[in-house]
Amino acid sequence: MSDPVFNRVAIIGIGLLGSSIAHAVKAYGGADEVRLWDRDEDVRARAARIVPGIVTNTAAEVVQDADCIILCTPVGTLASVTETIAPHLKDGAILTDVGSVKAKAAADMSSTCPDHVHLIPGHPIAGTEKSGPEAGFASLFQDAWHILTPQARTDTPYVSAQDRLSAFWATLGARVETMDAARHDRVLAITSHLPHLIAYNIVSTAHDMESVEEGEVVKYSAGGFRDFTRIAASDPTMWRDVFLTNKEAVLETLGRFSEDLAALQRAIRWGDGDTLMKEFTRARGIRKAIIEAGLDTAEADFGRRKDD
Repeated sequence: MSDPVFNRVAIIGIGLLGSSIAHAVKAYGGADEVRLWDRDEDVRARAARIVPGIVTNTAAEVVQDADCIILCTPVGTLASVTETIAPHLKDGAILTDVGSVKAKAAADMSSTCPDHVHLIPGHPIAGTEKSGPEAGFASLFQDAWHILTPQARTDTPYVSAQDRLSAFWATLGARVETMDAARHDRVLAITSHLPHLIAYNIVSTAHDMESVEEGEVVKYSAGGFRDFTRIAASDPTMWRDVFLTNKEAVLETLGRFSEDLAALQRAIRWGDGDTLMKEFTRARGIRKAIIEAGLDTAEADFGRRKDD
């Protein structure tokens, strides 16, 4: 186990990511102590039984004397949460988050973040479709990218804080990279946000066609549809906030996607097999590149693994 980067880490929001951070700290190090808080009393009670760390009763208590505060709440709540904890943050503390949208998150947090606190937004590109404190596990961040979108500051205390935060996530197994917030939001719009939007839409379309509970859509669902249902099982509150806070990048990406989809529609209508082969081959090449980058394996996975 590595030497601790922080004495005390505070986690606000005990869902998949918040609980996984606590499990990862226990397994790999990074902090001497973890404190957690969630506004939901039932979540706090469940977390107290299964999540490593001290679950507190108030937001003020969880951030008291914390060296690093990690907001693991939906991006739509970051402004209000930051405002609530701001009076209780100690000098030199690091405030970060795990939100999938960075430009709006940074603006919301910075509006009430005290000057004596180092605000360094972040996003671990890791997760599952499950939620709640029971969903967390220690290895979630192993070999996953963690993107930091720091403010445009070069003063020594801020740079040092950024280095410490990077070291913390590296201890949990993540590969840390720094990126401009606007660029992050454009990249994630195509790699994460649009796929989720498409998944929600496809599953909703299937539901509208017939009863998913009893009909043939469930009985004869192939691997592709099952993958979409897994993605569409993600936390609806979180994804509602993602689309509302990153709407410009999502709408731009959705427009391009709609144009490309229309081209495929025309190719099918007019029997243009050459166009279909060209696009399908190109897409297959991207899959190969993802496997070669170590982000997935070529092993067959039909959603029936018994060890999940």
